[in-house]
Amino acid sequence: MIFTTFKRIIRSGFLGFWRNGFVTFAAILVMVITLFILGGFIFLDAMLDGTVSQIKDKVDVNVYLVPDASDEEAQDVVKAVEDIPNVKEVTYRTKKEALDEFREKHKDDKLIIGSLDLLDANPLGGTINIVADNPEAYGPIATYIDERLDPELRELISKTNYFDNQDAISRLSEIIRTINWLSIVILVIFAIISALITFNTIRLAIYNSREEISVMRLVGASNTYIRGPFVIEGMMYGLVAALAALILFYPLSAWVGPASKTFFGTTDMFTYYIDNFAQLFVILVTFGVTLGALSSYIAVRRYLKA
Repeated sequence: MIFTTFKRIIRSGFLGFWRNGFVTFAAILVMVITLFILGGFIFLDAMLDGTVSQIKDKVDVNVYLVPDASDEEAQDVVKAVEDIPNVKEVTYRTKKEALDEFREKHKDDKLIIGSLDLLDANPLGGTINIVADNPEAYGPIATYIDERLDPELRELISKTNYFDNQDAISRLSEIIRTINWLSIVILVIFAIISALITFNTIRLAIYNSREEISVMRLVGASNTYIRGPFVIEGMMYGLVAALAALILFYPLSAWVGPASKTFFGTTDMFTYYIDNFAQLFVILVTFGVTLGALSSYIAVRRYLKA
């Protein structure tokens, strides 16, 4: 009996979906716009995350060693720095590499090159480059080096440039936090607005069937039996709208792809679409089906009240 009722509900939902052509089209169109906005913010968030990640990777701190420090002593400092919490990567540049880079940078300045040639020893020390796993970690890392590193190793350090770059790093951290919060807030606002528009559209669709609902109530049909077909219709609205939105994203992402790569400086939109199609499919279909079912469930309640 239950299985037969379930089959009738599904069949009625399918019939209602195909029977109400204009209403179905209007509901699907609104949901396509809703899911398109959602998908657009998913793309935007991914592009911004890629840009932020690139900016994070370019932020670093340099530890300058005294010229007298040998490469062996420098390696001891490197090992100690690698053990500091939140240190992601440590790279050591030898004194010779520092001198070669300095000469290359000032190769057109005869005065500087001539002065270097007059020196008997390399005036530059080695440099240790530190990359943290997040911008907020650079302060504690610099403090650790200045205060908690082994005193014998600290004597090998001439300078740490974190405090020279502290304002820039702090500002970058604040920008990253602001971007992340703004993305979340804007996505939530548009999702709520889109859900309300979708709900009102589906409510108008159910309004056309109010007399049918009244007749079903008069003959003793249960609320579940009355509500079921409309919930199925709503789910179908969401499914078709999600598939339509995914199809529309293909040519759009292919067209915008090169420009998005240039603007954000990261992976292009089309590549992201192809690589994350399964994830996008699950998100849009789940959101669309859930939104359609929930909107239909709520919208039909007013006609089921005694």
